[in-house]
Amino acid sequence: MNNTEFETKDNREQFKSRFGFIMAVAGSAVGLGNIWRFPYITGVHGGGAFVIIYLVSIFIIGATIALTEMAIGRHGGSDVVEAYGQYDKRFKIPGYLSMIAVTVLLSFYNIIGGWSIYYFIQTISGKLIGLSSAQVEATFGNFVVNSPQVAIFTILFLAVNTIIIMKGITEGIEKVSSIVMPALFVLLIVLVIRSVTLPGAKEGVIWYLKPDFSKVTGSTFVAAVGQAFFTLSLGSGAMATYASYLSKDESLPKATYSVVIADTFVALLAGLAILPAVFAFGVSPGEGPGLVFVTLPSVFGQMPFGALFAAIFFVFFFLAALTSSISMLEVSVTYLIEKKKIKRKKAVIIMSIVVILLGIPPLMSFGGWSHVEIFGLGLFDLYDYFVSNISMPLVGLAGALVISWVWDKQVAKDEITSNGKFEFGLFNVWYNLTKYVVPILLIFVFLTATGILKI
Repeated sequence: MNNTEFETKDNREQFKSRFGFIMAVAGSAVGLGNIWRFPYITGVHGGGAFVIIYLVSIFIIGATIALTEMAIGRHGGSDVVEAYGQYDKRFKIPGYLSMIAVTVLLSFYNIIGGWSIYYFIQTISGKLIGLSSAQVEATFGNFVVNSPQVAIFTILFLAVNTIIIMKGITEGIEKVSSIVMPALFVLLIVLVIRSVTLPGAKEGVIWYLKPDFSKVTGSTFVAAVGQAFFTLSLGSGAMATYASYLSKDESLPKATYSVVIADTFVALLAGLAILPAVFAFGVSPGEGPGLVFVTLPSVFGQMPFGALFAAIFFVFFFLAALTSSISMLEVSVTYLIEKKKIKRKKAVIIMSIVVILLGIPPLMSFGGWSHVEIFGLGLFDLYDYFVSNISMPLVGLAGALVISWVWDKQVAKDEITSNGKFEFGLFNVWYNLTKYVVPILLIFVFLTATGILKI
């Protein structure tokens, strides 16, 4: 397929090229799940064995649900609520849930995106170089409790999103993703080369790539499935929304698997960029969520040309967060445009204000509201828990039920193959996974993640 502009449907924008679509959807998937969450989850769960289980999970479960959500979105050709409820209005409920969840996710995702801007400024000004681990930890602690300062960087990050989304699908999302994603890959390769060539990095590479199945427990499998789900932004409505702008002249399976492969490639390289460097400087890979903002800056501070590579890393982190966050904002913006007939710029402004207001509790959870807990969770963690453990698995489950139990099988096949234009030899495998296997696995993940089922 060449990169000529596709015809629009009902005067609705569409992506101009397969490359632009893949870069946009890969950008949606490539984000904090790859750069921040995957390395520390791998560290916590023992390295190579977790990586193998994760790879199996992402290509069996992740790719299956991704294609399901893409099919629902393109077939609906509208906002996520209408797409889920097009044959059964009861399924508008998970459509609404995905839209609410992705807005909640964006409200605290913006905060972390703002952190990357702050850390980039601190790095190029030399304020993070030469500090001990304790000093770096204190710097982070002093920053996050300063709510007004954090708010400035959070709003700055959101403003960049707002400007891009206002320009629309082709001139905004597609154009930015087509530039940012290749740049992101280049920066990541630079970081990997620096990491694996450090003295002492070999031990980290072996730990990362050589499986030790003696460390595998039931929680390892749950974490791997959860990470596969989180990293592809499944259940957020982003894939369905982007696919609604995709032409029928494109092969949906080919586009989906290209995105899954790109996302997995970035996750694996991110681990290779971070974990060997951590080993090279004698730091535990199981440091947890603080790996990026506490552990890594101290590691960069000890390596040759550390300020340069730290700056590259936080630019990379910013770009990865940006390509994901614009997809999150687009989900609710598309809904306002399609259902409420609001102009794009006004819809973007409305949703940006909603995101800012929703972001106040998690932003304050490190400062003046740090004492506030609900169900034993701080406000930031509560938002994350709702999105990761409740809404995303439930919406993913709803997608599987919609396409395999509500739709006629032939309707699903026609959508997947563009009415027979493209071959998809694995259709029956995908359909049976969607109908029988994935729902059971998602129910299991939901029950264990919420603590209802103990393993």
